[in-house]
Amino acid sequence: MTPLPKRRHSTRRGGKRKASIRLSLPALTHCPECHAPKLPHRVCRKCGYYDGKALVVKREKKKKE
Repeated sequence: MTPLPKRRHSTRRGGKRKASIRLSLPALTHCPECHAPKLPHRVCRKCGYYDGKALVVKREKKKKE
């Protein structure tokens, strides 16, 4: 059988423990080509550039006439 706590932890004590487990906002950088916010070390979603090179070619949508 595994060990069990002898007494109940107070809500303040549990809150102190849970306060350190929180989500943090992702660090965003600006794309040097289009200046849109992007995640670091990833291809820009707007222009498709990474490290000054076009890696993803964006296609233009055809308009219905």
